[in-house]
Amino acid sequence: MNDALAIDLAALSAEAGLPALLDELERDLVGLSPVKARIREIAALLVVDRARRTLGLASAAPSLHMSFTGNPGTGKTTVAMRMAAILHRLGYCRKGHLVAVTRDDLVGQFIGHTAPKTKEVLKKAMGGVLFIDEAYYLYRPENERDYGLEAIEILLQVMENQRDDLVVIVAGYKDRMDTFFQANPGLSSRIAHHIDFPDYEPGELLEIAGKMLSGLDYRLSPDAHAALVEYIDRRRRMPHFANARSIRNALDRARLRQANRLFAARSGPVSPEALMTIEAADLRASRVFAQPGGTP
Repeated sequence: MNDALAIDLAALSAEAGLPALLDELERDLVGLSPVKARIREIAALLVVDRARRTLGLASAAPSLHMSFTGNPGTGKTTVAMRMAAILHRLGYCRKGHLVAVTRDDLVGQFIGHTAPKTKEVLKKAMGGVLFIDEAYYLYRPENERDYGLEAIEILLQVMENQRDDLVVIVAGYKDRMDTFFQANPGLSSRIAHHIDFPDYEPGELLEIAGKMLSGLDYRLSPDAHAALVEYIDRRRRMPHFANARSIRNALDRARLRQANRLFAARSGPVSPEALMTIEAADLRASRVFAQPGGTP
C-alpha cells in the first residue's frame, strides 16, 4: 500500500481525546496496575481498528463485552464508567452512558414479567454500556421456577445481534463468575475481555483515604493518620472487608464523630482548621479497635 496513505495513530488517538482519558484514569484511580494496563491494551486495539477502517482495510468490529471479577470495593463500577467514556470517544458507543443493574432490575417474580423488565433495561442501555453486578445471581439452578434463564437468553440475543450498539459488562466475585460461565457457555463465548481486579494494598488504601478526604476538604491530624494506618491493618483482617468501600464507610463515621465532638464542645466560634481536621479519637472510637473480631 502507498505510504502516502499511512495514518498517524498518535494523532488519531489525540483527535478522540484518548490520551487525556487514559491519563485521568491513571491519575484518579489508585493501584489497579493490571487493570489499567488491560484498559490501555483495549484502547490501543480500538485505535488500530479505527485506523484500519479509515484506510478501507478489512475490519470486523471487535467484540467488546467484558467480565470484571474481584472483591467488593475494588473499583469495578468506576472502571466500567471510564470504559464507557473511552468507547464513546472512539466511536464504539453512540452515547457513552452506563446503566448499572442487578438481578432485581432484570428478573421478574411471575410468568411474563421478566421479558418486559429485561427489554426495558436493554432499551435504556442501548448506545452505551450495561453493567450487571453480581451477574451470577441471574442463574439459580436450585430453583426450577426461577426466571433468570429467560433474562440470560434475552441478553445473549442482544449481545450477539446488537453488539455494535451495546457493550455488556458482567461483574462479581471471581470464583462465582467462573461457575456462572461454566453453567452458561453461551454467555462466556460472547465475552472477549476478562479483567481481574486485585485487592488494594494497605498503602493504596491509605492513599485512597487521602483522596476521599481532600476531595471533601478534610484532613487527618498526625495522630489520626497513625490511627488510620492501624485501622486499615485491623480491618483488612476482619470479615466482610470491602476494600475502598470499607474505607469510605470508616471515614463517613469518623466525620460523624468529628461533627458530634465539635457540636458538643460549643465553646465559641469554630475555626476552619477545626472543621477540616479529623482527630485520632474520631477514628479510634470505632469498634474495630475495641473488638478485634467485631463490626467496624
